[in-house]
Amino acid sequence: MTTHKGSKYFSKGAKRTALSVALGMCVAGGVQAQSNTTGSVFGQASSGETVVVENPATGFRREVVVGADGAYRISALQPGRYNVTLRRADGSTVVREAVGVSVGTGTPVSFAAAAGGDAKTLDSVVVTASQLVNPIDVSSVESTTVLTSEQIARIPVPRDTTSVALLAPGTVRGDAAFGNLASFGGSSVAENQYYINGFNVTNSFRSLNFSKVPFEAIAEQQVKTGGYGAEFGRSLGGVVNQITKRGTNEFKAGANVFWAPDSLREKVKNVKYSNPLSPSDFGKIEEDNSKDAEDQLITSVWASGALIKDRLFAYALLSYGNTEQDTWGNKDALQNINNKVKNPTWLAKFDWNINDNNKLELTAFSDEQKTDTKVYANTPGQLDRKAYAGTLFDTQGGQNFVLKYTGYLTDNFTLTALAGHGEFKRQQHLRNPDGSEVRYNGDINTAYTRSITGTTSLGGCPVIIDVRPGYRKAMTGPYGSFCNLTNGALLQADNNKDTRDQYRIDAEWILGSHQLRFGVDIDNYESVAGEANAGGWLWRYSTNNGPDGKANTGDEFDVVRRQTTARGTTIEVKQRAFYIEDSWKVTDNFLAYLGLRWDTFENLGADGRAFVKIDNQFGPRLGFSWDVNGDSTFKVYGNAGRYALPLTPSVAVRGSSASIFQRSNNNRFSGVDPVTGAPILTGPLNPLNLINGEDGKAHDPLTIASKNLEPMYQDEYILGFQSAITDHVNLGARAIYRKLKAAIDDNCDYTAITELADADGLSYTVPNPGFPYCRLFNPGKDAVLVTDLNGDGHYTTYTVKGDRLSPDAKRSYKALELFLDGNWDKFFFQASYTWSANKGNTEGGVKSDIGQSDTNTTQDFDYKELTVDTFGYLPNDRRHALKVFGSYQFNDQWSLGANLLVQSGRPYNCLGVLDLDPALPDPVTGNNHYSPHPYGSGFMRCSNSPDGASNDATVHAVPRGTAGRLPWTTTVDLNAAYRPSFAPGLQFKVDVFNVFNSQKVIAVSDVAEDSATGNPLSTYLLPRAYQAPRSVRFMVQYDF
Repeated sequence: MTTHKGSKYFSKGAKRTALSVALGMCVAGGVQAQSNTTGSVFGQASSGETVVVENPATGFRREVVVGADGAYRISALQPGRYNVTLRRADGSTVVREAVGVSVGTGTPVSFAAAAGGDAKTLDSVVVTASQLVNPIDVSSVESTTVLTSEQIARIPVPRDTTSVALLAPGTVRGDAAFGNLASFGGSSVAENQYYINGFNVTNSFRSLNFSKVPFEAIAEQQVKTGGYGAEFGRSLGGVVNQITKRGTNEFKAGANVFWAPDSLREKVKNVKYSNPLSPSDFGKIEEDNSKDAEDQLITSVWASGALIKDRLFAYALLSYGNTEQDTWGNKDALQNINNKVKNPTWLAKFDWNINDNNKLELTAFSDEQKTDTKVYANTPGQLDRKAYAGTLFDTQGGQNFVLKYTGYLTDNFTLTALAGHGEFKRQQHLRNPDGSEVRYNGDINTAYTRSITGTTSLGGCPVIIDVRPGYRKAMTGPYGSFCNLTNGALLQADNNKDTRDQYRIDAEWILGSHQLRFGVDIDNYESVAGEANAGGWLWRYSTNNGPDGKANTGDEFDVVRRQTTARGTTIEVKQRAFYIEDSWKVTDNFLAYLGLRWDTFENLGADGRAFVKIDNQFGPRLGFSWDVNGDSTFKVYGNAGRYALPLTPSVAVRGSSASIFQRSNNNRFSGVDPVTGAPILTGPLNPLNLINGEDGKAHDPLTIASKNLEPMYQDEYILGFQSAITDHVNLGARAIYRKLKAAIDDNCDYTAITELADADGLSYTVPNPGFPYCRLFNPGKDAVLVTDLNGDGHYTTYTVKGDRLSPDAKRSYKALELFLDGNWDKFFFQASYTWSANKGNTEGGVKSDIGQSDTNTTQDFDYKELTVDTFGYLPNDRRHALKVFGSYQFNDQWSLGANLLVQSGRPYNCLGVLDLDPALPDPVTGNNHYSPHPYGSGFMRCSNSPDGASNDATVHAVPRGTAGRLPWTTTVDLNAAYRPSFAPGLQFKVDVFNVFNSQKVIAVSDVAEDSATGNPLSTYLLPRAYQAPRSVRFMVQYDF
């Protein structure tokens, strides 16, 4: 904020409490286009004067001469507090002390008022806390929230990156199926990017995870919700940018313990069947959570200081977390589990001020997490713990190393260079009660290896799924496995790992009224990826209604489907980007921002050949900032930009690599193995159906993607204002509009090719490695498809009209955000209200409707019939969201924090079966009333009859989002902290989350009908997630 006469924003010798100083760097609202690791100081003074910036904690010092236009700017400053001094030609000085600089922001410090007046030195001049919470930076065009470690520590918030990001307006929690992730501005959870100290730590394999530093090591977290500059790309959602703590000249050390005991955690509500079309189960308990338990203990120790005063600094932290969980699940389950999650994480940060003009930084950290899941037999309906069935071992995460150089080459030119290497493991193996281990090595031909015997065989027990109606389960008991250890999921290979090598150079050049920034980003990503069914296959039991097509009339019989899946490959993604941007001060009151980003994306399959290469993807970025009153008290700003998203590596696992995916449907059986749950078949398996043509042979890379494929991209427009309504309170608002312009997904309707081949009189063989079923394309756009029709090396190229395959991919996001924040000596708060509408026919990279995490290859556009009635309100649509958080310091010893979230519910759907042609006979009964689409219950249509899809008269369209909405939710979190005066450095704190124990449903099962029979599923509308129950977390910390 610029200084003005009357000292509205600066005060001489102002005394600030520890609270206001600690929170002084918290920023919300718009900020200037900046580096993703540093901030800057800028302002006005008289031409020819010198401005000096010093960091007392590190001895860092820079000075610049004020330009002819009276403007100065000092960039590439590490977050912290600085003294800014104006040194005049006559030797007199003016000082602004303790000026806060945050990541990605510009802090205005103007000496214009002092230039022609008082020349004496001003002692302890501190920017008022209200302006430091939300400075109205008139050079701003972005939408950003910056939260410091001090602020985060004073409010009750879970200690994880996503929970902090969710404090920002425009963010909502994603579906529980994808873990703990956030949706930004109507995008899917797979469209965000994550950075630590400038290094991209996004796990790009499916873009559903990211590397993490120990939470205690975070100094600042920047949350970009929109309008970010050309430096940032590969995101349609948001950017989460973290800066770690670092050493100073002062030696510091400390330790803390966080404990969340199960004894003070409320039980999750029991889950009850909720589908009235399944009367035999309706209202009964499906999941008894009365014995579930969770205890968590996290301990951290740290130390920092100068190895060489003013030159070399170190910060080191060790953290160990241990979480133990008991989960009993379905009351009729044959198993229950005990989880032990171990997080031995660490971080080391070194900063070397070679001299005042050259700096070097090294960051190293590990977030490897190990989870041991012990599985026990359970007596259905009794929730007991019987024989030990084995253990699933899971390892996630890895080590990261980041080296960064900063050179202040001249007063007006700054250069930074970064090199980083990161690894992320995704590995599993099983251990049986006899000590033998089952591992999958990623080779689809050898499947599993038992490590003790050394023999090659299919190891483990098969996955069993029983979707029969309740009256059939009552006759036989539920079918399941006592010995399967993967809970129905595919077993991940024991060598799965993702590796990233990133290199980037960024430069800033001040040329008069122009601030030019430009840079290049090289990102090489490799994934080793394999997964397969433990036990070799999956058995799925369902019920056929028999000759009369009606449920529970006595002629029903059960059938079973066998499914086999095995995948394994090594794939690469190469990404390059160049950007240039100019922040141009057109007049004293008006700033124009012009930026351009150029991206290339290349995806390579297992043979090293590219199956997708996208060149020359241009992303223009435009913005403006108008200082309406000329005194930085009221700003109007806006921006427009195009943002592109690359293709994830995971698509190649099934798309271009050798894989097996086979099904044998409608098999009859006479009994079930009481231990494994496998059926005793009455005859040989029915013929195998290949899914996506996955027969164990690699697809030809030339044939699996449209040759004119464009990246997924969207356009965004933002218009807003900020106003200082008092010395302590700022008000702002912005309107946001996002529109998806192109998506990437796969289409599996190969008949579009065979029709064209028939018209040309050409023969074809389906399938063959050159004729894959599913191909990547831009939905609704013409697709140029290369096909080896007979697998003989002769290629034919056809252009398939876009409307033959699918409609256009559509997604829009409209929002109005209001935000208010303020800070006094003892009290700060931030509040926001967001009205939004998220509408379209695709959520984006993933599909929350069915929990499908196959990023960029969901079933949305596999067949055109799947797109019918799919336009509507999307899973991340929340019409209203109110967020308020803050802290009040009663005195030097006691403080209270609060966090409130009030949010409307998401829409849900009714997904049913499409009867392809009632004239075709049922494959089992021979009757002519029912022929289900192979995609089962994936359609926006349902039956109103307990007889299911066999009664065509009751089947009706249920367009997306019209089946209903989940209820509003309200969550109130509180905390209290005590810092005893008799023991400086000691602190006690207790956080209570969800104080009123509100447990509203936040996700339900949208699948209403059995995919094979069309019968109503008792699990439709079954709660998949509730609000987290009330819990208590204790902390004790000592700093010295």
